[in-house]
Amino acid sequence: MAHFTATEMELNLIKVYDSTLLSSSKVYQINGTLSRYLGDEGSIQHPQYLFVPLPNQRKKASFRLNRNKLMTRCYEVEGMVYQKPVVQDNSQQLQLF
Repeated sequence: MAHFTATEMELNLIKVYDSTLLSSSKVYQINGTLSRYLGDEGSIQHPQYLFVPLPNQRKKASFRLNRNKLMTRCYEVEGMVYQKPVVQDNSQQLQLF
């Protein structure tokens, strides 16, 4: 386990060693970007793990990691859970203008 400080709060990071434990409800830190897991694709020999950055992160586009990069760069943020934001119709309409 490692401790890293990110914008005004301390994150307890757990290194990801097992791809079968990835979950779309957990938050992961990959190269300093808080992300969530979308799923995997590719073959059994060459799997690709898909992630998308959370809102308000510098990185915006979804990205893939192969197994080696997953094992060296991916950390689960302990205690953080991804919850889909609730958007009200009024606020969504305002964002269009």
